[in-house]
Amino acid sequence: KDIEFIESYYFNKLEDTRFSSSVGKFVGFTERGVKIAAAWNNNPSKLSAMRAQKEVYCLNHVQIKHDNAL
Repeated sequence: KDIEFIESYYFNKLEDTRFSSSVGKFVGFTERGVKIAAAWNNNPSKLSAMRAQKEVYCLNHVQIKHDNAL
């Protein structure tokens, strides 16, 4: 519940677009990023794939990372 999956996309060292599992969609931070986020948010297969990443990546690896940190 406290885990969040974030994937950010950068162009020229500026964050254009970000997917956050807590928001559940892409968010644009630049003019270009807003257009990209809108296109990706209108693609149901891309959204469902990104939403699944929290479970695929985070939930399967959090215990391993936690144990290694200790």
